[in-house]
Amino acid sequence: MKSNFLHINKIVLSVFVLALMGCTNLDEQVVDEVLGSENLADPESAIAAAYGQLGDGTFVDHGSVFALQEYSTDEALLATRGSDWGDGGKWRAMHEFTWDASNDVVKTTWDQLTSGITKSLTAIKSINKSSVSNKALFLAEAKGLLAYYTYNTLDLFGQAPYRDPSDLNAPIEIRKADTYIDALITEVEGLIPNLADIKTQNTHAGRFTKQAAYALLADMYLNRAVLKNKTAASFNFTEQAVNGGGTDMDKVIQYSNLLINGGQFSLESNYFHNFDINNDTSKEMIFTIVQKKNSNRNADNDLAYMSMERIQKPSPDNRGTNASCITPEFYYSWNGNHDDPRFQRSYQYEDGTWFRNDGTDVSVPSTSKVEGTGKPWFHFNRGLQVGQQYGPKLLANGSFDMTADGRIKVYKLFTEKNTTLAADFTPELNFDNPSEAVFTQSQINRGVRNFKFEFDPGYGNNGTSGMDVPLYRLGTIYMMRAEAYFRSGNIAGALADVNILRTSRTRDALNGNAPGVALASLDANTLFKESGYELYWEMYRRKAMIRFGKFDLPGTAKPASQPYRRIFPIPQATLDASNDLSQNPGY
Repeated sequence: MKSNFLHINKIVLSVFVLALMGCTNLDEQVVDEVLGSENLADPESAIAAAYGQLGDGTFVDHGSVFALQEYSTDEALLATRGSDWGDGGKWRAMHEFTWDASNDVVKTTWDQLTSGITKSLTAIKSINKSSVSNKALFLAEAKGLLAYYTYNTLDLFGQAPYRDPSDLNAPIEIRKADTYIDALITEVEGLIPNLADIKTQNTHAGRFTKQAAYALLADMYLNRAVLKNKTAASFNFTEQAVNGGGTDMDKVIQYSNLLINGGQFSLESNYFHNFDINNDTSKEMIFTIVQKKNSNRNADNDLAYMSMERIQKPSPDNRGTNASCITPEFYYSWNGNHDDPRFQRSYQYEDGTWFRNDGTDVSVPSTSKVEGTGKPWFHFNRGLQVGQQYGPKLLANGSFDMTADGRIKVYKLFTEKNTTLAADFTPELNFDNPSEAVFTQSQINRGVRNFKFEFDPGYGNNGTSGMDVPLYRLGTIYMMRAEAYFRSGNIAGALADVNILRTSRTRDALNGNAPGVALASLDANTLFKESGYELYWEMYRRKAMIRFGKFDLPGTAKPASQPYRRIFPIPQATLDASNDLSQNPGY
């Protein structure tokens, strides 16, 4: 199947600008639609490709947007562990702030985001040429996706390519964050009348609805001052808004109010249900990447898989990979808040057995089975995992060690690659060279791990997952509104929103289902910490650190950095292929 509009080279996606000048080959499977059957002009297939790019690694794999938004912050770090995760230093560079235009993680992220732009433009062209009955809705959704990909590209790279989809001879445009963010806001506001309300016209959280637009607008207004001058020493968050009067923060509050007060969403008392395999039933989800097993759509288990030790096995067929961890700075930011329901949650089996992960566990029932295999499913606890770890043992025959009455035995765990080294996750990382995130084989157990997302053992280790990846949920919106109140001088309003988040969440029944404890006061540092408690591991931290003036500060294996590092470089391969883009300052 061919089209005259765009060419997506799946091997060398970085040649994006050349792609905009060629033809399109979309012989791929996305969102349960097999593209390439006959005619690219089918608008449903074209928009399916645009949606599919969200989950084709871009926002679900640890090595793309997640890497740039999290590994560059105090929340997440992927160290070299013995012989693992060296990979030429590309992962460490994200945290050591040594990345450059040849870094493969930077290139991958640029390729995937600009592929999303490409596919969105293809969808816009296809829909415009069609006579489909719901043309206005499809067109608004395609333009909403284009805005979402463009905003993320502008945020990370400071510029994004564009070409008028209606004119094959139109020149390539390079849209710059500082000059284009206002127009992008105006464009998204203009889409709202033609978008559907969520759960009407067969929509759901996986579609770009009015509510997704409200969330994106709140996000853009919250970060507008930064995008207009990302290397500034300070930001004017109360600048006059683009449209409709008031300030940027007034707009954040306005769009947040539509979501908080609209009646479509409510906070989950079990915070971790937002990150369960069955989180499509969460009442918080505003805009998500829908991941379905046994479908043509790509899906990814990385957000759970990356932080588990290799010896931690949810089923006889699965294991973790002993990679990412959190930094001591982020772990110790929770001091005095370990009873917060968002910090950790224990798992209870159907027969009432708790997995305490404290050395008192002897066995757990094997009645929980992995879909597709029927093998026993061992459920690890959720949240931040620190200290000695416990779990099942795999026998030589490939089965879990079981008790005589068929329960899964629980053992003290030792690391898989150093079998005499206890799997004891320590807050301190203690790199031999403090400026390099490198561990020897005898140090590979270090680092508190994050089990916020539920591991799906049904289809491989880092393969398919049935968990939807939240891009915007109600907790995100409360946190954005709290910050907008705070920056507007309404400290009481900000404190109220923070406390709604804290007290709406409850602990597990092992801890009496106790709600979180409200704060008595709020300052900027406390608000920043609360942002981390609510939104850790959700590709939000880098933006927050820049807004709060934390991103340039030194930390574990991270030197003090210059403001130009707030934006990533344009990949060298892209610059080599085109004269339209120019390198960002400092690179």
